[in-house]
Amino acid sequence: MDKQTLKNIVKLLGNIGIYLSFFFLIPISVGYYYGEDIFLFAIFNILFFCLNAIILLALKNHDITLSLRDGILSVNIIWVLVGLAGAIPLWLYSNITFMQAIFESISGFTTTGATIYADIEILPNMILILRSLMHWVGGMGILVLGVGLLSLINPSGSLALFKAESSGIKLDKSTPKIKDTAVMLWGIYIFLTFLDGLLLKIGGMSTFDAVNHAFSTISTGGFSTKNSSLAAFDTPFILWVTTFFMIISGITFLAHLRAFKGDYKGYRNEETKWYMIIFILLSLFMGLFRYQSSDDSFFIAMTHASFSIASLMTTTGFASLDYEAWGQMAVSIAFLAMLASGNGGSTAGGVKIIRYVVSMKVIFAELKKILHPAAIIRVFINSSPISSSLVWMTFGFILLFIITNAVITFYLYASGHDMMTSLSAALACVGNIGPGFSQVGPAQNYSFFDSLDLIVLSIGMIMGRLEIFTFLLIFIPSFWRKF
Repeated sequence: MDKQTLKNIVKLLGNIGIYLSFFFLIPISVGYYYGEDIFLFAIFNILFFCLNAIILLALKNHDITLSLRDGILSVNIIWVLVGLAGAIPLWLYSNITFMQAIFESISGFTTTGATIYADIEILPNMILILRSLMHWVGGMGILVLGVGLLSLINPSGSLALFKAESSGIKLDKSTPKIKDTAVMLWGIYIFLTFLDGLLLKIGGMSTFDAVNHAFSTISTGGFSTKNSSLAAFDTPFILWVTTFFMIISGITFLAHLRAFKGDYKGYRNEETKWYMIIFILLSLFMGLFRYQSSDDSFFIAMTHASFSIASLMTTTGFASLDYEAWGQMAVSIAFLAMLASGNGGSTAGGVKIIRYVVSMKVIFAELKKILHPAAIIRVFINSSPISSSLVWMTFGFILLFIITNAVITFYLYASGHDMMTSLSAALACVGNIGPGFSQVGPAQNYSFFDSLDLIVLSIGMIMGRLEIFTFLLIFIPSFWRKF
């Protein structure tokens, strides 16, 4: 790696670190408001700010010119470093090991929502808001904050970063300047967070709980301020509000951006249609099963079923009831919801619905070719033909997703955990979902895993957040030959 590339990456890290230190002021302020001991957190943040300020001052005359390869490397480094930075205050104010703090922090920033805390409610308010804030920052992608800054320095560099971080198959640049797109996306993100928090407050939550859950909902993260998650606010209004905003957050934010301009075509594309169809069908199946096997009314059964399916599909990870206790049919439906995931370009993790749509269309096209060998059959998405390279990337991602989950599952199983725990923990982390089944079910936590297990699962969360390709690229020898 040459000096120019090293300076590019270090200055970028300094910029991200400065942004992060300003975000840390929010939980520190909350702690001060509630009369909590903020001394260690404040000292850490001052030192963290000074370190990044020194970096920026030392490189103030250096212009960042990031290539796509630089961006890919930077993205991987940043997710590790923000995980480390977020872990320190968690470690300082909780009776946990540093590796557990790193796991919790990475789970927060990657919007996974898997927690090692058995008792959340004993945590200081500043740590509770910190966990939710990690979700909120990571949900849109912490690098989007840097896009606005970097675009002032080098538009091609910011575009390279945006491509490396963006979720889904393809970046749809809806404005001429990527900075403008990033700013508008953040505006929508903030507006939806405010609206969600306001409705939760109207529904009976305290202001503190409403803000925390709005952060976690719009980011599809899943950290709660209560041990029983949303079950602690067991009112249909709160559950339906949260269900609505989880579903909204599972739709690509570019569709929301267009909607604010009066163009609703983003909500009528094939991916969104299938996303809603799958959500409605799975909710209906689970709701009917819950209604038949419990004393709940049909409305209450559908409320909890819809909430659970939305939580799993969007990889949020909230819980209103322990669906594992509903029986094997409910677990099977929940497992399908975990696999389904949200839309590309949303804050949700997982495979993304668009990849399933592409895969199924390709499979049907190949079946038609067998029946009609001479026919020229093309695959269309939203009336536009898709390229063979896109097809290869789609199937390649799905294969890598399966292999990654299989490797982590076999590792956990070999470490002595039961198969359901191993499989669901792997899927929950790589898919950025949070809760799984058995020992990592919605009523459980990840505290029983040892440090090495947590390292493996943390890597899985980062791989899932970066959609695997971006992570694996840094292990290809030819990637490093270009530096």
